[in-house]
Amino acid sequence: MPDVRSMLVAAAQRLGERVDAELLLLHVLKQPRSWLFTHADDVLDMDVRTVYMKLLDRRAAGEPVAYITGQRGFWSLDLEVTPATLIPRPETELLVELALQHVALDTACRVADLGTGSGAIALAIAHERPSAQVVATDASADALAVAQRNAQRHAIGNVTFLYGDWLMPLAGQHFDLIVSNPPYIEATDPHLAQGDLRFEPASALASGADGLDDIRRIVHDARVHLHPGGWLLFEHGWNQGNASRALLHEAGYVEVFTAQDLEQRDRISGGRR
Repeated sequence: MPDVRSMLVAAAQRLGERVDAELLLLHVLKQPRSWLFTHADDVLDMDVRTVYMKLLDRRAAGEPVAYITGQRGFWSLDLEVTPATLIPRPETELLVELALQHVALDTACRVADLGTGSGAIALAIAHERPSAQVVATDASADALAVAQRNAQRHAIGNVTFLYGDWLMPLAGQHFDLIVSNPPYIEATDPHLAQGDLRFEPASALASGADGLDDIRRIVHDARVHLHPGGWLLFEHGWNQGNASRALLHEAGYVEVFTAQDLEQRDRISGGRR
């Protein structure tokens, strides 16, 4: 019977990815990655192997590891994710970094996260800035339920979750900072029918012919909800920096900028009211 080492070798060859093979096995075993270093010669029982093979089948069919395991790490948090939510991505952590630069550690400022999904951005900011009051909106009740469970899981109590499309639930409310990772892929982009994107909610990925429909709406509507001097920050595609800055300038924002991710691609744009 195969030991752990040989099972992982075979699984990695099948998936073309060693990390995914390891993550799925550790999920079945409910063990940390360090377990692999001391148990490579272990022989697993038939029930474990059967469950593992079923998970490998799902991954080989293209289902994202995060949906298979129901978890994804983001910032310093382990988050529940489901097919109702976008899978948090490492490049979005840049949005959190920039947001934290505009939220003083012990200041009772107000922050809004639009289209929160799993709650990744809102919870990361709230966790790092416990004096801030964060409001997170989403048009998906299922996604909001996931975000609320993530808040409870990490005992983060300074986030309020509101149901509704973008800024609609925020009538009469004003904020020092508004952040968002909206859909920004072109509706006809062939990548939407490839890889992990096939399994993620289309409403969280695509936004009109040029991918900018939701960004246009957020840029226009956010000004009404920002205190004077407040900031709007949002993520966008690598080729949308120029267009995003133009939208911000047209809407009257100042100190408009675009920040690049670790791969030197335009990733976050923003401006101050």
